[in-house]
Amino acid sequence: MRILDRYILSRFLFNFLSSFVILMFIFVFQTIWLFIDDFAGKGLDIVIIGKFLFYLMPNLMERVIPLTVLLSSILTFGSFAENYEFAAMKASGISLQRAMLPLIIFVTFLGGVTFYFANNIIPISEQKIYNLRRNIAKVKPAAIISEGVFSDLEGTEMNMKVDRKYGKNDRFLENVIIHEKSKIKVNTTVIKAKSGELISSEESDILQLVLRDGNYYWDVTAKNNNEKKKNPFTKANFKTYTINKDLSDLADVDLDEERDVSTDKMKNISRLTKDIDSLKADNIKLVTAFSKNIVGRMGAFVPLKKPDSLSQIIIDKKKKEMDSLGTKLSTDNIIALFPSWNQTQIVSSAKSAAANIITSIQGKKNELQIKYKIYRLHILSLHKKYALALSCIILFFVGAPLGAIIRKGGLGLPMVIAIVLFLTYYFIGVFAGNYAKEGNINPIIGAWLSTFIMLPLGVFLTRRATADKGLMSFGSILDYFKGIFKKKDKIAAT
Repeated sequence: MRILDRYILSRFLFNFLSSFVILMFIFVFQTIWLFIDDFAGKGLDIVIIGKFLFYLMPNLMERVIPLTVLLSSILTFGSFAENYEFAAMKASGISLQRAMLPLIIFVTFLGGVTFYFANNIIPISEQKIYNLRRNIAKVKPAAIISEGVFSDLEGTEMNMKVDRKYGKNDRFLENVIIHEKSKIKVNTTVIKAKSGELISSEESDILQLVLRDGNYYWDVTAKNNNEKKKNPFTKANFKTYTINKDLSDLADVDLDEERDVSTDKMKNISRLTKDIDSLKADNIKLVTAFSKNIVGRMGAFVPLKKPDSLSQIIIDKKKKEMDSLGTKLSTDNIIALFPSWNQTQIVSSAKSAAANIITSIQGKKNELQIKYKIYRLHILSLHKKYALALSCIILFFVGAPLGAIIRKGGLGLPMVIAIVLFLTYYFIGVFAGNYAKEGNINPIIGAWLSTFIMLPLGVFLTRRATADKGLMSFGSILDYFKGIFKKKDKIAAT
């Protein structure tokens, strides 16, 4: 390695490591700020909070590393241009591409390391975070109850939503709504209360949820629909309603206990590829089976057997007889062919069958939307791992020539430009990912869109910096408009 290559690489590594430390520090504090309400005042050990932050750090690298590459590239090459080091390199016959060569090799290696993190480390950290939060919820129930959203209560068949938590250890609750599931996992009971209180004691294994000033709604199980319509549910008012939960089985909960739970973010590429194929096959089977079921229930599109020769002769004979009498069978109003006493029954039966089919289709539609969303999430997670690795390389080709163009070192202007570019890259990725989850765009496009948008920008900036041109050639723009106005003046003169 040449002395110049070592010099460029050392300057870049210094900027890279310092930027990485600063940005990681900022993102960790941002994480603490986001989760402080979940952990502050819950009686959690500092070691547990430290574990949570440690497990979360690999996830932060998805944002920190691309931003670090972008910022360090702008800082390094901006400093070279500001101190006329690039001018000295060019005078010695060293082009911008040659100066970038050692950093291209390093950034390519960094992309490989980032891919390894995304494929192997981040899935493990996601599972660690999930298990830790679930175990904390078992011994600290208030920690899992979030304001404004429904939260599952560990060890029960209930989920609960509160508008506000307050008081010591968030024991007091405001505007409580509880959904309780039956044995068949259906929400049959709804409890609403103006206020509530979580009461526990170190001497007791019982956790009490005391609800005040509320209503209790319970769906009545009826044998038929008529009884259901007469008495759909039972309602009761209460001043105080107490729910007891035995915590004796949670006394020895290990916060490091592992559960075999897996989502798309907890899987590596090999697992994602297998699950994508199986999810696709399962969804196709489900749609095919349901479509056959609906067609069978409708009674439509029933395949007709071709009549034999004797039957065909009888059919043709009857047709000739009807034609000779001037009788034509109209299908515009088939119901008119039946007796009047039977028409009402037929219409009622048809309406009931159609309503049942529509209800079945709507229910299956909701189920399929969830299944296909999971399928799209797996595809999105798979391609995001590749896109993250490639983004490090592309953002380098954005930052390095941009630093050479703006000719500014230090942390001021380069930091602003890097943050603006990264936020553009990041938010495009977020919006594209959300659209992909809902099925509005292809998940592959959702994963790669932000990276592909940065690619032509990197090519443009590299070409401008290689030709030693500014970011925008305002002189050529002015000459273009001057030429237009000169033509207009000549035309007016003639």
